[in-house]
Amino acid sequence: MTLVAGLGCRRGCPLDELHALLRDTLAEAGLDESHLTALASATLKADEEGLTALAAALDLPLALFTPQQLAACERNLGEPSETVRAATGSASVAEAAALLQAEAQGGAPARLLVGKRRSEQATCALAFIPVESEREQP
Repeated sequence: MTLVAGLGCRRGCPLDELHALLRDTLAEAGLDESHLTALASATLKADEEGLTALAAALDLPLALFTPQQLAACERNLGEPSETVRAATGSASVAEAAALLQAEAQGGAPARLLVGKRRSEQATCALAFIPVESEREQP
């Protein structure tokens, strides 16, 4: 299964907060970190220490997307945000990045498994590629 966690965060968000939010979001779906195939975020977060440390700690690739790439996903978002758009150039980081990376890895349309969840300084969403039998269902 292709399962990607999209993450957004404020500058200086600590690794512990990102990791706790990721674990909580996965637990909501009945999953754990072993199910993840990648993390994803915005290119603006390329130097965000908590995010890069999380990817290293989990030994997962961290895919980064431009605001233009993220904005192209708006029709599939559960919670677009004008505040996020003003800050990043896209109405979503977590949901859009998760969808984009899941599709890039899985080669098929992705769906949100868990929409945007928030902590004090971060957001997390999970996207996946449904198995063949699930794609046929409405």
